[in-house]
Amino acid sequence: MKIKNFKKLAVTEDRKKLLDIVEAGLEAIDTKKVILNSIKIENEKLLIQGHSFSLKTAERIFVVGIGKCSLEAGAALEKILGKRLAGGMVLDVHEGELKKIKAYTGDHPLMSPRNIATTKKIIELLSGLTEKDLVIFVISGGGSALLCQPKNFTWAEESSVVDALIHAGANIQEMNTVRKHLSLARGGFLAKYAYPARVVSIIFSDVIGNNLEFIASGPTIKDTTTLEEARAVMKRYDIQKKCGFSPDNLIETPKESKYFEKVKNILLVSNRTALEAMSEKATQLGYISKIMTDNLSGEAYKVGENILGDLSREAAKTVLLYGGETTVKVRGKGKGGRNQEVALSALRRIGPGQVLSSVASDGKDNTDHAGAICDIISKDKADHKKMDAERYLKDNDSYEFFKKTGDFIRTGDTGSNVADIIIAINN
Repeated sequence: MKIKNFKKLAVTEDRKKLLDIVEAGLEAIDTKKVILNSIKIENEKLLIQGHSFSLKTAERIFVVGIGKCSLEAGAALEKILGKRLAGGMVLDVHEGELKKIKAYTGDHPLMSPRNIATTKKIIELLSGLTEKDLVIFVISGGGSALLCQPKNFTWAEESSVVDALIHAGANIQEMNTVRKHLSLARGGFLAKYAYPARVVSIIFSDVIGNNLEFIASGPTIKDTTTLEEARAVMKRYDIQKKCGFSPDNLIETPKESKYFEKVKNILLVSNRTALEAMSEKATQLGYISKIMTDNLSGEAYKVGENILGDLSREAAKTVLLYGGETTVKVRGKGKGGRNQEVALSALRRIGPGQVLSSVASDGKDNTDHAGAICDIISKDKADHKKMDAERYLKDNDSYEFFKKTGDFIRTGDTGSNVADIIIAINN
């Protein structure tokens, strides 16, 4: 079971059903299961979701994985490829070992010296490939921070830029537009290094809208953003003034088409995968199920209010499902994440028979909590402890709030990453 404190939270039938639905979504995006169900070898061909790649001319096959799904995916690909696999590398935020593929652990969401060191090893591996080689990339969320390879500035300077963007509430497209131009390994650079080898890139999306070039900052995809756009984002959030980083230090990304002619990028898993599984489970449990959006965005505290507004207009026995990624503009000194903030915001408006949960699919909502659940029970516990939800919201202290009420959701690292899933139920 993905939700480690399921039994402790499931104190009512309404809560149990909600958690069952969340569990179905998390199981549907399980990285190993997805890889083993989606990829196979038949008649000297690599088959991936309707795509076919001949292996007859592939003298060597390498796997290179970057992001929060890469360790789990690497284990599954070792099983599928067997003796055909020549080797490879994965750079993940999780620790672990693989058989033929070298596994490295990096830091996230900010950069570090070990991120730089491992990224350099990946570049060296790719730079040694030939046109007779095939490299299978696994690209997933978290890859932007992990693929750290600065030029004319330090990892600490890059971290200060990223940290300033996070605290300013920049969205993922803005963040990764800048990140592409801060590294010699993002924005198509890995495809350039792998040239002239054939490249198949399987992608796990954690970006709303599933624009592939923004997932992990698109290391195998031709970048369409410009230096001017990256500089405009920095200007919008006053980054140079906040951390002293000059926009003149930004790096241009590879624009030559030849580096991408032998690259096939395949979206394997997205937020929609989880939402559809959750919708199916909700229907099985007797609810009217509605997937409202898989492109949810906006400030977390406003999103929580808006979802309760949506829910108030629905009939009983209705489930509303949302996927995407909200933002938190840091105003206070508390601890928390966007999912816990969504739930805390919703708690102020929650009514009898209503229950809501917001969960980070990777299991880490900027803390060791994956998210939280809220209903009248949560509100009663807070009132009993004389905890003012509004005050905790203003201090961005959702973690401590749900720690005290016991309504946090804990999964641990899931090895999956498709942004966030939110469920709201009228019983």
